[in-house]
Amino acid sequence: MNYGGKVMDKELKVLKTLNEGKNLSQRQISKSTEMSLGKINEILKELTRDEYISCTKKSRGFDYKVTIKGMKVLEENLKEVDGVKIKLHREGAMVKQAVILGAGSRKEFGKPTGFLELKDETVIDRIIELLKDRGIEDITIVVGYESSYYKDYSKAKNIKLVENPKFKWTGTMASLALAKDYIKGDFLLIENDLVFEERAIKEVLKNSARDCVLITNESGSGDEAFVEIRDGFLYKISKDKHMFNKIDGEMIGISKLSYEAFNKMLKEYERYNKNPYLNYEYALLDVARYYDIGYTKIDDLVWAEIDSKDHYHNVVNHVYPKLRRKELEIKTISLRKYVVEALNVNEDSIGEIVPAGGMTNKNYKVSINNKNYILRVPGAGTEEMISRKDEKINAEIGFKLGLDTHVLCFDEVKGIKISEFIENAETLTGTSASKESNMKMTTKLLKTLHNSDVKLNNSFDILGKIKLYEDLLEKANGRNFDDYEEIRAKVIPLKELLVELGAKEVPAHNDTVPENFVKSGDDKMYLIDWEYSGMNDPMWDLAAHIIECNFSDDDEELFLRTYFEEDPDLNIKKRILIHKIFQDLLWSIWTKLKEAKGDDFGTYGIDRYNRAKKNLEILHQMLL
Repeated sequence: MNYGGKVMDKELKVLKTLNEGKNLSQRQISKSTEMSLGKINEILKELTRDEYISCTKKSRGFDYKVTIKGMKVLEENLKEVDGVKIKLHREGAMVKQAVILGAGSRKEFGKPTGFLELKDETVIDRIIELLKDRGIEDITIVVGYESSYYKDYSKAKNIKLVENPKFKWTGTMASLALAKDYIKGDFLLIENDLVFEERAIKEVLKNSARDCVLITNESGSGDEAFVEIRDGFLYKISKDKHMFNKIDGEMIGISKLSYEAFNKMLKEYERYNKNPYLNYEYALLDVARYYDIGYTKIDDLVWAEIDSKDHYHNVVNHVYPKLRRKELEIKTISLRKYVVEALNVNEDSIGEIVPAGGMTNKNYKVSINNKNYILRVPGAGTEEMISRKDEKINAEIGFKLGLDTHVLCFDEVKGIKISEFIENAETLTGTSASKESNMKMTTKLLKTLHNSDVKLNNSFDILGKIKLYEDLLEKANGRNFDDYEEIRAKVIPLKELLVELGAKEVPAHNDTVPENFVKSGDDKMYLIDWEYSGMNDPMWDLAAHIIECNFSDDDEELFLRTYFEEDPDLNIKKRILIHKIFQDLLWSIWTKLKEAKGDDFGTYGIDRYNRAKKNLEILHQMLL
């Protein structure tokens, strides 16, 4: 057989076909290679025997994959064949990491470009938040010029730093190579002097190719990295437009790289490079000579690179305001589209959509036919900790019991929900929750829930929650408290003690922070946000409310007397104290987890942890 002017044997042609396709049957391979089924069967057996491919039995036939040994054969035989690209991958991979290149020097600013101020954030703040909004928490920044700016910043944001001490005399590939010990899988690569729309990251991540560069129309900045695409893949990159047959766009400094492609770049760089000023895009182009490196093109992307004071002034005065207006417009259009589809209403009936607060989640006030609703959009990463299916069921039960507003629509996959808006709303605070008039309403809601005959499908398993957060903390490469194992060993057995003290399972809210109690007027109270709800000991809800409202001893006494209509007995007080300990331990681990992902909670986590230890001592005295 002839291909590209060179002879290829039949085995090589089958290998190439398997590399290009996915889940191919023998009949499909036969058709693609123009060989008989009998010959294909024979070749596949030989390739499997010699470990050039792997063969897995499926319900309908077999799944053939080219092995590492087979890839080497392809590389050796196809590299010199003009126009042939070798596929590095068959399956996609989740991107959980990002590397930001921030070593470059911009002396006229006196600080790294990332720390230049935009209207209400810095350049680096914006990049970090855009990454985290897409669930990318594992972030490494390669620093050099004025690296001290990043020292405290990296601790606060839980970001890894890699320093390039030779940043004055090296290009970006040297900086990227220094990050190799932190790169464990596919990652986003971003230059730190960029200001761009949030959809740039979204579109690159959405691209099915595991290796792709983001390109857009030529900016005319005078420092463009022009790109030529051939047969759907990256073909040429250069700042000299005279080198191109055609220019398909401009590479802007945002790329998605597979672990395999990165290692090939690294291998080429470490073995052959004699030019310290090599930039990463040209190292990637070396890989693209033989392997398929894809691209994402956004024609109308709003973005800018900051290389000078003129660039910076243009960003602050023109690019950034335009970018924020466009992002708000896109977000509003997206939210409107969701409301139209979810409620089957005419778009003309939807009025203003405005942010309405939220920390873990993002809430929006939506006007539909002059009536207000709340649209809740979950924050990134919450799917790991919360069952939206259970939340949907339990929120509906809360409404039927008269505790919460009506949920009009709940997408249990995305976690988006639309519910009735509480007019004249007043969210409780710890201080307002301590008023007796409010206590009467909060305890009435909790007693209605606890005393109902409803059985929720899920249970709030405190030991399971602790283990979940421990595992997520480890996954996020976070570090627990120094004496955590010692304290944990004292806390876990308290679950059995609860049973001895008469604990029972009833419908419970499990997140009775004051902010989840909302007044409407003087005589109506709602219990909202059922994300953590499930069957549990009712004393959990009481303990949570006491702790989260920071009740004094007198406040706690009044609250419990209001709930029980008498002074609670000693066993109930012990159960409440145990639940306080469990909660402080659980939420202190949760804080560690959030901090491992870049949030800053100050002393919140350690304060709760120390209170758990103090209450352990009090419980010990009560049990003597």
